[in-house]
Amino acid sequence: MLGIVRQMMLEQSLKTIRPAVSVLRSFSSAAKQMNVREALNSALDEEMSADSKVFLMGEEVGEYQGAYKITKGLLDKYGPDRVLDTPITEAGFAGIAVGAAYYGLKPIVEFMTINFSMQAIDHIINSAAKSNYMSAGQISVPIVFRGPNGAAAGVGAQHSQCYAAWYASCPGLKVLTPYNSEDARGLLKAAIRDPDPVVFLENELLYGESFPVSDEVLDSSFCLPIGKAKIERKGKHVTIAAYSKMVGYSLKAAEILEKDGIDAEVINLRSIRPLDRSTINDSVRKTNRLVTVEEAFPQHGVGAEICACVVEESFAYLDAPVERIAGADVPTPYAANLERMAMPQVEDIVRAAKRACHRF
Repeated sequence: MLGIVRQMMLEQSLKTIRPAVSVLRSFSSAAKQMNVREALNSALDEEMSADSKVFLMGEEVGEYQGAYKITKGLLDKYGPDRVLDTPITEAGFAGIAVGAAYYGLKPIVEFMTINFSMQAIDHIINSAAKSNYMSAGQISVPIVFRGPNGAAAGVGAQHSQCYAAWYASCPGLKVLTPYNSEDARGLLKAAIRDPDPVVFLENELLYGESFPVSDEVLDSSFCLPIGKAKIERKGKHVTIAAYSKMVGYSLKAAEILEKDGIDAEVINLRSIRPLDRSTINDSVRKTNRLVTVEEAFPQHGVGAEICACVVEESFAYLDAPVERIAGADVPTPYAANLERMAMPQVEDIVRAAKRACHRF
């Protein structure tokens, strides 16, 4: 770590930030398959190779190859100065990383679960998010806080909470929520290259899922724009806006709805802060109906924010009340049967869309 800082002090004159190459196409011709774990690993590898300022730190990211094997092979390739195993002290290593970012390094902090980032909340919010504003732009904090977010399977309430709305409520942070492999590669690259602190919320249950990717996505220059949603499925009867794992559920719901003559448009939000309000409102003005889907708690959630922005900008276009699908307003149960009841399911989305379309 000290070696990196010394190197950076000698390179202060080289504080150029490599611009992100935005790729806006949907790459429908993709033929190759890549799972989300591989997508994240390849993005980390390519960004570390391209920029010596990028380094990783967190619990078990090195010798153990990462708790979820996202950092597999990186210690052998880049050495212990750039892949740092830390003690179980989230407040400690998050604070060190923020300090390194002040000096122009680009830390990537892995939390074994974003639930544990609560131990480091002071550094994420008070030290990282607010520094650029409070220093009148003199201090940028190019740092990424990443890890699995939301419910996994049978891990209890302390490991199952979605923090998208928590972090998205704080000015100074950018909050990204990838769904598929294209998202994982493109958004993580964008996060690493961004001059501002980014909270990168993955989903443990998606790590092993494979998705089609194109040659463009696999190119080392590939990068997605922060703050731009993607329409995963076009439709004309109802808009379904979701993020992370719930995008997959929404696409499955859309297939079921199609059999009943309901053509659903599915929006993959990708970015929670900034939120792509224009894409959401444009879709609602076409379909005249909206269903929001998230596995987080309903009160003060992402769906509530989307509902507010649609009511403010597109109220006259609505032909039905906005439907919000969210997790139950209880700490996530441990028992498998209760856990399933507490999380949104495909059938919940189908029922909500039918209500919005007056198909009871």
